[in-house]
Amino acid sequence: MNTPQEIEVWYVLPSIRRELTKVMKRDYKLTQRNIASILGVTEAAISQYNSSKRAKGVDFNEVFKKEIEYSAKKIIENKGSMVYEIQRLCNVAKDKKVLCKIHAKFDKDLPENCDLCFDR
Repeated sequence: MNTPQEIEVWYVLPSIRRELTKVMKRDYKLTQRNIASILGVTEAAISQYNSSKRAKGVDFNEVFKKEIEYSAKKIIENKGSMVYEIQRLCNVAKDKKVLCKIHAKFDKDLPENCDLCFDR
């Protein structure tokens, strides 16, 4: 069984970066080099996000995609740090149970009424 933190590192964080890449390219017309610099990854990573070679298999719902668009805007307008916005998105993923759905998809050994992501 994988921990929620492992799911975040292996699936959620790369998928958030993939979606931020899409928004920054589509809405702000940034180059791969600029996006890589902003997100602190290589241009090769951005290329792999764009071609679906990296961070595939996770599809966020429209509500979460709007959160990603909001974070991209704040990052681009220098009104929020990239690190803060990614942390915020991870918290939203927990609060909205996006993390739970991803966890269930990639970890078939979870108990039926799992609440690992909400350990009290």
